Amino acid sequence: MPAFNRILLCYDGSREGQHALADGARLAQNVGAQVHVLSVIDNPAWVQGGYITCALPADAVSDSVKSVLEEGLNKLAVRGVHATGHFAIGDPLDQITLFAKDLNVDLIVVGHHRTSRLARWWGGRTDGLLLDRVSCSVLVTMGPEQGPGM
Repeated sequence: MPAFNRILLCYDGSREGQHALADGARLAQNVGAQVHVLSVIDNPAWVQGGYITCALPADAVSDSVKSVLEEGLNKLAVRGVHATGHFAIGDPLDQITLFAKDLNVDLIVVGHHRTSRLARWWGGRTDGLLLDRVSCSVLVTMGPEQGPGM
């Protein structure tokens, strides 16, 4: 098993992001790794999700990303994990790839959001491309499955 000296935790504030943060924190503590947290907001994803971003000034979007990042860093601090925070606005696949390379990380931790094949096709989801874009290991965390209506 390779040594994980630098870990990039991808955190967006979602339930899946919370699981990635918690699982990544436990792993980082176990191996004594340097931890980086990346929060990325993708404006087109907000539009697909039903949010209206055209009325929001760029500063508000930036502040939103920073507050999500700060939330993640605070959660890690409570667990005794010191982490360096990074935020970006853009395509998450592009940003995660860029930061992983620039930070020379050994492992990326991301949360998995369960969706149907139709939803993935309709939304143009290309989740699998992250594995094709990076040269380090990727840990995809899975939270407990929620039943319908939850």
